[in-house]
Amino acid sequence: MFELHQLEQLIAVAECKTLSAAAEKLHLSQPALSRSMQKLEAELQVPLFTRHKNKIELNENAKMAVDYARKILWQSRDMMEHLRAFDLSRRTIRVGSCAPMPMWDVLPVLSSLYPAMTISSEIKEEEALLQGLLDGTYQFVFLPYEITENGIQCKKYMEEHLFFSLPPGHALSGRKVLHLRDLNGETMLLYSDIGFWKKALEKEMPETHFLVQTEFSTFHELVKASVLPSFITNLAIKKEEETSNRINIPIDDPEASATFYLACSSETAKTYRKFLQYCFSD
Repeated sequence: MFELHQLEQLIAVAECKTLSAAAEKLHLSQPALSRSMQKLEAELQVPLFTRHKNKIELNENAKMAVDYARKILWQSRDMMEHLRAFDLSRRTIRVGSCAPMPMWDVLPVLSSLYPAMTISSEIKEEEALLQGLLDGTYQFVFLPYEITENGIQCKKYMEEHLFFSLPPGHALSGRKVLHLRDLNGETMLLYSDIGFWKKALEKEMPETHFLVQTEFSTFHELVKASVLPSFITNLAIKKEEETSNRINIPIDDPEASATFYLACSSETAKTYRKFLQYCFSD
């Protein structure tokens, strides 16, 4: 039986027009390539070349063989990619979210409950998350609204509310509540991966100059050392000690509050029952 590398060589000969050019492209000697093509002819039991004194040409058999070779190579690569993806999917729990906090909350739990699994996570737009849930890209997604698709289980998971984190000397640090537009136009520190919260900031704070930080640890250290305003949420306040030199003031805008729902397929719910019991134990 012929081998895949022989089909690749045949395609190279067809594309390069000559054995010498194909051999150079394939990093082979010309005699080695010639012997390989002769072996392929023997295995196929048909001639592929018209041989002249100083050159060889692909015949009509070869032209058909090249078409089949391209299809076979494409199918073999497609098979490998799908098999590898399938194998990875059986060893990976993929979580998608519209905001970071729900993932920060559940990823350690998943790692603890399923130590043999790889946990993958990413922040995406709601439309991409829903599509990914329906087509099996994600096992779990967090959305800012409830969905009622057939075969999908969806349940309220948590609420999150934005706060301004201000230095004591800020002109608005004595207020009980604030609105997003109250700080529109100022310079603020901002963590990059905030998900769908960006929509509210773009809408209500279009003139604000955000100094965006991609590393959360760097962002956190800058907040502690800086006199610039930033954002924090009620959940983040609970998870970490409040920095003594910051004042956290709730933001009284509808866009500054969100309810997150955890959704998964009914089959996923059966497989990861222990995780869901933990999430909704209350």
